[in-house]
Amino acid sequence: MVKVITYGTFDLLHYGHIRLLERAKALGDYLIVGVTSDDFDRSRGKINVQQSLMERMEAVRATGLADKIIVEEYEGQKIDDIKQYGVDIFAIGSDWKGKFDYLNEFCQVIYLPRTQGISSSQIRQKERQISLGIVGSSAFVNKLSAECRYVNGIRISGLYSEMDIGPEVDRSCFEFVTDDYDRLLDASDAVYMHEYPAAHYRLIARALQKGKHVICSSPVALTRREYEELTKMAQDNHCVLMDGIKTAYSTAYQRLILLLKSGHIGRVVSVDATCTSLVDVSRIKDYGKEWGSITDWGPTALLPVFQIAGTEYRSFAITTHRLADTSFDTFTKIDFTYDSLTATIKVGNGIKSEGEMVVAGTLGYIYVPAPWWKTDYFEIRYENQTNNRRYFYQLDGEGIRYELVCFAKAISSGSAAPYSCIDGKVSGQICQVMEAYYQNQNMKFI
Repeated sequence: MVKVITYGTFDLLHYGHIRLLERAKALGDYLIVGVTSDDFDRSRGKINVQQSLMERMEAVRATGLADKIIVEEYEGQKIDDIKQYGVDIFAIGSDWKGKFDYLNEFCQVIYLPRTQGISSSQIRQKERQISLGIVGSSAFVNKLSAECRYVNGIRISGLYSEMDIGPEVDRSCFEFVTDDYDRLLDASDAVYMHEYPAAHYRLIARALQKGKHVICSSPVALTRREYEELTKMAQDNHCVLMDGIKTAYSTAYQRLILLLKSGHIGRVVSVDATCTSLVDVSRIKDYGKEWGSITDWGPTALLPVFQIAGTEYRSFAITTHRLADTSFDTFTKIDFTYDSLTATIKVGNGIKSEGEMVVAGTLGYIYVPAPWWKTDYFEIRYENQTNNRRYFYQLDGEGIRYELVCFAKAISSGSAAPYSCIDGKVSGQICQVMEAYYQNQNMKFI
């Protein structure tokens, strides 16, 4: 019996996929098809896959061409599979020509002609293109425009800001740069908001009223009431409104949350997160109104607190340092008390500290080194160090591209719920903390 093996993502299974499977099947008597897992696809940069692993496996099974279907989960698995299943021929599309010559040591490698004029990427690109307008003035918009290139179905339109757009912004990335917000909205299907926080409510409301989808760098608003109004406005206008905290979309962070919920460190008793950066506070006028450390770093630090400890805290206390005669805080610390645990965030713009996160439990603790908010690595540590575990996950684009993919899928489906990694309770509670801060609730000044 001649055994043949081939691999692929097989997203949106099409005629080209079927022809490849038919050619591979004709090479032998028994065909093994490896379907790449979601995590492995991400590690290879294929982040815009439309179907789940189970859907893709079922599509391959429905062709009737595969005698056995396996899941490809890690780099180097092909050699393991060839040895395990006694494979005689490895077959793959000719677009990979030369890439797998190293497998000739273990079996025969055959590159099959690719069906011209069709691919999953082309199918995704033919779907409705989303024209994305960007609101912002900092170097972040450069990162955003760069990450959009990795996401099928998103095209950047223009750039708008109520603040002065600095020389660090690459204007060539945009079809136009304007000081007319309505012009941006008219040229866009959706908007990515990264303006000074006090402007969010007004600018988001205007976009939603014109039927535009919005993803907004957190906080979405500076009061709970404003957030709830925007949420209702989005529903009434059949628009997607998503909270943009890129950390929530990184693979490592998502796995960390799942491990916690699975009880790997027992009952959680404390969550501590620190986020700081050095900025030139002499340029405070350039940062805009209410854009100190609490609004810049606060939502990121609050994310794990509210997703791990929950949003129903019993009490809180704020300690902050503001620059004289401004609302700009260079450092803020917030302590939360729950019924059975505590949480603390420390954020700073203009001060520097170790940007780590520690989640303590009754069996052990999770340690995420700095910068924890864009980590690809964390550890679970126990009293017996031989039981310690380390976890590594590739992070591309600081989580921005994964966030954009979810936004595009939400727009396509008409609902953010299945794709947003931040639920409304967390977003609303973040806005409520912002409100408490600017109303000086439970506040101590240093």
